[in-house]
Amino acid sequence: MKVGLFIPCYVNQLYPQVGIATLELLEKLGVEVVYPMGQTCCGQPLGNSGYEQDSKGICQLFVENFKEFDYIVGPSGSCVYHVKKHFDILEQTDAVKRVRKNTYELCQFITEVLGKTDLGASFPHKVGIHKSCHGLRGLRLGSCSERMDAHYSTEESLLKAVKGLELKTLNRADECCGFGGTFSVFEEAISVKMGKDRIKDHLDSDVEVITGADHSCLMHLEGLINRNKQPLKVMHIAEILNSSI
Repeated sequence: MKVGLFIPCYVNQLYPQVGIATLELLEKLGVEVVYPMGQTCCGQPLGNSGYEQDSKGICQLFVENFKEFDYIVGPSGSCVYHVKKHFDILEQTDAVKRVRKNTYELCQFITEVLGKTDLGASFPHKVGIHKSCHGLRGLRLGSCSERMDAHYSTEESLLKAVKGLELKTLNRADECCGFGGTFSVFEEAISVKMGKDRIKDHLDSDVEVITGADHSCLMHLEGLINRNKQPLKVMHIAEILNSSI
């Protein structure tokens, strides 16, 4: 299979190590990966801010960049969700339908398409998962506490197979961190309080490293952790799954 690597704007600009880890991880799994150099934003910030119609050009460019690949894979649940669910603003050509159908979040692609869980990684630390809203409730990467579903978690299944990793149980395992894209700008005080609550849960659960499948939420938590000089490290799940410590 031939995979188009989709790296969101904020990862490209602020966390390039996450993009590199994603690429290396996919290549370890025997996947042919191509990074389209013309890719830009997926359009999510405009959509979240109420300017969805103005994002049509960006969305169409995304389709043009990725329409020839068997799959499109990205390390961001929120951006992948936007492509899959909100590209309905475009005329539904065969190319648009193909891109929407074949775009996957990284963990989802590894488990559902490749059928893998044990990736041979090693990471001897106490880890807590932040389950981001778009991935959890949009892409269904796991069961939600408000639904009467049997428990499952794509992220947990991958992390439990990592050698030496101790996965810690949180008191409120799937609560929002408060980031919400532009919500954190327009509702700063609420956003900060929600973020601090999530960090306290990890600290109370004896976590050393917070991880997740969406670095936008992790970025929000990391900013609060750094400002308050708290003893927590933040890493994208791709970095852990690609680790051989």
